[in-house]
Amino acid sequence: MCGIVGLFLKNKALEPELGKLTALMLHEMCDRGPDSAGFAIYGGGDERAKLVLLSKTGETDWNAIRDGLGASLLADIEIEKLRDHAILRTSADGRKVRAWIIENCDDVTVLSLGTSIEVFKGVGDPDQMAVDFGLAGRSGTHAIAHTRMATESAITTAGSHPFSTGSDTCLVHNGSLSNHNNLREVLAAHGERFQTENDSEVAAAYLAHRMSEGDTLNEALESALRDLDGFYTFAIGTKDGFAVLRDPIACKPAVIAETDDWVAMASEFRAIAPLPGVENAKIWEPEPARIYSWSHASQERAA
Repeated sequence: MCGIVGLFLKNKALEPELGKLTALMLHEMCDRGPDSAGFAIYGGGDERAKLVLLSKTGETDWNAIRDGLGASLLADIEIEKLRDHAILRTSADGRKVRAWIIENCDDVTVLSLGTSIEVFKGVGDPDQMAVDFGLAGRSGTHAIAHTRMATESAITTAGSHPFSTGSDTCLVHNGSLSNHNNLREVLAAHGERFQTENDSEVAAAYLAHRMSEGDTLNEALESALRDLDGFYTFAIGTKDGFAVLRDPIACKPAVIAETDDWVAMASEFRAIAPLPGVENAKIWEPEPARIYSWSHASQERAA
């Protein structure tokens, strides 16, 4: 089942409302995914790398991680705790920090890496998770979110979306991939580091790898249509923009709406209905195997 939403703001005046609007959209997807939820918010930041970390046990010694990283990488490390998450900021290479944590901290999952992205997720009621991590009070430029119904695996935070392996890039997914195990091996051989068994993490790593090799987001998604076997609706966030892609069969539901102020997508229209100015929106069902993307650099849809 699962529910996905995405919101891309064209009008900067709405940026203080991003979290509030995303929370409204997420609420409408609760019954599609009551088991767990997560969201990614893109906003301003400084030039330092920012990583969001999740404690698997709830007992992680964040100070020990700070001291260990500082000694190993000879860099300044700041850690801000938020429930069972922590936000780490550093002037060090974020990729090296991510690799060090994965290799040395068994009780920690790295949820996101970049300069603008922050990812939070957890088990339980999506509305409560939004409250716990202050979603409604967050500002930013764009966001994606997910509610999960664990039909094929355990109800765990490890199975919750979004997934991110590359800098300022993340993905939420409604569907299932059939070739993710083979693709995982290929990507691991190219240096990708995985933290879960979830097929959506493989999709996120695939896009991150293609873009690290020089692809644009649209080029990476064109390749995904060839290399990812299964059924899916993806909502993808990058530092600059937002994209939607459905597989060639398009059996998973999706709807997109666009106004002069924003672009929104969701598994069902009712998640878009609360947005301001929706009565003036152009509304359509995204076509199978067609890439829809928006960029803050151009604010033009590419297809």
